[in-house]
This record gives sequence, structure tokens and C-alpha cells, in this order.
Amino acid sequence: MCGRSRRPKRICVTAYEVDEAIVPALERTLHLCGSECRKSGIEFSAELHRADFIEAAVALLRRDLFDASKTPFNAAILNPPYRKINSASRTRRLLREAGIETSNLYTGFLALAAKLLNENGEMVAICPRSFCNGPYFKPFRQQFLDAMSLRRLHVFESRSAAFQHDDVLQENIIVHAVKSPQKPQSVTISTSSGERGGEIAERACPYTEVVSPRDPERFIHLVTGESDEAARRKMTHFVTPLAKLGLEVSTGRVVDFRAKQFLVREAQDDTVPLIYPCHFNGGFVHWPKPAGRKPNAIRDTERTQELLVPGAIYVLVRRFSSKEERRRVVACIYDSHRIRSERVGFENHLNYFHARSRGIPMDLAKGLAAFLNSTLVDIYFRQFNGHTQVNATDLRNMGYPTRPELESLGRSIRDAFPNQAELDALVEKELL
Repeated sequence: MCGRSRRPKRICVTAYEVDEAIVPALERTLHLCGSECRKSGIEFSAELHRADFIEAAVALLRRDLFDASKTPFNAAILNPPYRKINSASRTRRLLREAGIETSNLYTGFLALAAKLLNENGEMVAICPRSFCNGPYFKPFRQQFLDAMSLRRLHVFESRSAAFQHDDVLQENIIVHAVKSPQKPQSVTISTSSGERGGEIAERACPYTEVVSPRDPERFIHLVTGESDEAARRKMTHFVTPLAKLGLEVSTGRVVDFRAKQFLVREAQDDTVPLIYPCHFNGGFVHWPKPAGRKPNAIRDTERTQELLVPGAIYVLVRRFSSKEERRRVVACIYDSHRIRSERVGFENHLNYFHARSRGIPMDLAKGLAAFLNSTLVDIYFRQFNGHTQVNATDLRNMGYPTRPELESLGRSIRDAFPNQAELDALVEKELL
């Protein structure tokens, strides 16, 4: 503000902080801001509230209902806390009172700040990028993107560098947005490692590529470089929704700690296979896994019927990956011809593709697994998925090749899947 050619006459800061360890540093910062303003002939005042921002913001919004002409702020700078909100907590009730439905403190802070901004007010926030996709943040995305116009998104490529002293392992972004229903033609997407002095690369992306007007989920795509742009462009060829393929995707029904009494380490006469991510091996499920840490079977009883699905051919996708893993999307085929059982249990750390709770033909399964395991899909998926979880909603929201294309791709794969380079070449040849 002090460096602008047209400077403001005054700056009034209202700061909120509940961490007493940070308060002294914040007070020094506000003092330095005042000194800088005085050098530039700008009046400066600051109020530091050692109070819960959510309670304070909801109180301000209550007051504004009676005085709509007074919107408190024209700028907001946030580094909000990251923590899940208990559904029965006072915080959740306060946010609902303000018309905000969200499950994490950081999105609660952003939504409240957006409500407190006046028209054309600006916001800059550093936060996790997990809100960019997934069902949990859909209400927040809808509300935030309706009210705010994205202008710039900065992505930290390192999961730990931005907060390396605070033991925070999140994929973080900085969001710059303006309170306006008018969307710009383009959004600036920039990237850096997060290390001090690291180089920054940036590019302008059409707004409709960052938030597609045709996407009911309102996913935010972060297209950060040439390979991302190439992947996005190629993925536009695939527009077939899962339903048109005759397929659905669901999350595995067996939550192991809830079904603990029915789990056994090795198969017995009254059990059926229980499949975990550890059973993935070279494109097909290999079961059982002797001497593994996970149980290999679940009892087939009246009480477990709702946890099981018919023994058939399914495509499985891991829901979680560790931060060190190269791939985000990992698919595998469960083949009932290799693992003979009338029923099977899929553990909750898996998603499974099926045809109305039944299996799918092998050629289609092979083609679908190959497509999902391609580097193309992995690069594209990372543009909107900023955490290590692959939700069923994310997989439903993707566009796919046509069924004949997937079946043709599947027929090109024999009894074993090719290596990554060969698979990528095969996907390119068959589908593009």
C-alpha cells in the first residue's frame, strides 16, 4: 500500500490471534506497519483481538444484518488453523448460524472472511489445497466461488517446505480472490518449491479451465506447467460419464476396526477373501498374502452379508497413498477366475468399480485399469486433487473413454500388465 502511486489516506487493521506465543511477534509487526505508514504520510491504526475469530466474525455478521450499509473490511489476509470441526461443536453451530456448512476450521475462516468483505474487497490466504476437490468441501466451494472471483493461485510443490519449522505436511496454496460475481478471463497459476529464495514460475490459465462451468462439483484445477496443460488438453477427449459406461464406483464396505470380530488372518471354511491395498500386485489382486500384517479373510455370516459383494471381476483403486509415493491413482483388477469365492469383501481403503453391484467383463476391466494407471490420468488427477486421498466422488467426476475404446484397449493387454512406459504408449495409441 505504501509503495502504490495512489496511496490510501488511512489503513485500519483489525487482527485476531488466540495463540499467546505469536502475539508478541504480531504486536511488533503492527508497530512496524505503523512506522512504515507514517513515513508515507498514511494514517495507521490497529486493534489486536486475542479472541476466537469465528465467534467475533459471527457477531459482526449479526450486527450487519441490522446495518447492511456498514461492511467491515475491504481486505483480508489469513493464515487460518487447519483442524476438523466436530459436527456437534459450538464452532459448527456458529458457522451454521452464519449460513456456512463446512467440516474444517480453515474453510470456515475463509467463508467468514468472504462474508465480511465489501464488494470488490480482496482476500489473500495461505491454506491447504484440499478444498479444491472432494465431497466434504463441495458446499464451501459452491458458496466461495459464487461470492469470490479467483485471481491468482500459488502452489507450493513441496509438501513440507512452506511450514518446515511447524511440522505441517500439507500441500499448501496461496489464494488471491476478489469479492465479485464477475469472473476474469484468466487466472494466474504460479508455483515454487516453498524453499526460501526458490524460483517462481507462473502462467495464465483461462478461468473456465480452472473452474469448469459444466462441473457440478466445482472442482478447482491447478494447471501448473507444460505437462499439466498437455494432460488437460488430452483429457478433454474423454467425455463419457461413468453411468454411460454402465458402471458405478463405491467405497469398500468393510471398515476393519468395526468388523474386527469377523476378521481372520488366514482363510477358513466359513470365510471369504478380504482385499486390502497390500494385495495389489502388477495390475491384479494376489490373494492371500501370507505373513502379511493385514487379515486375509472375513467370516461369511448373516451379520456380514451387507459388507460383502458377489465374487466377480471388479476394478479396484486405492483410496490413500503416502506422500512419498510416485503415483496418486493406483488401479488393480480383482479376478474371480483367479480367486474363486462366491463372495468377497473390499476393505474401506479401496474404491471399486462395478455394474450395479455386479462384476464387469474382463476386457472392460483391463481397459479401465490401464486407463486409470496411465501417467496421463495421474498428472490430470493431481491438478485438482491436493491430498493423498482418492475419493469415489473424484473418480465419478472424471470423463472416460467410450466403452468400445476401453474394451479395445483391454483386448491389447494379455495375462499381465505392461510396464509403465509400455502402458502409456498403449493408452496413447489406442485412445488418442
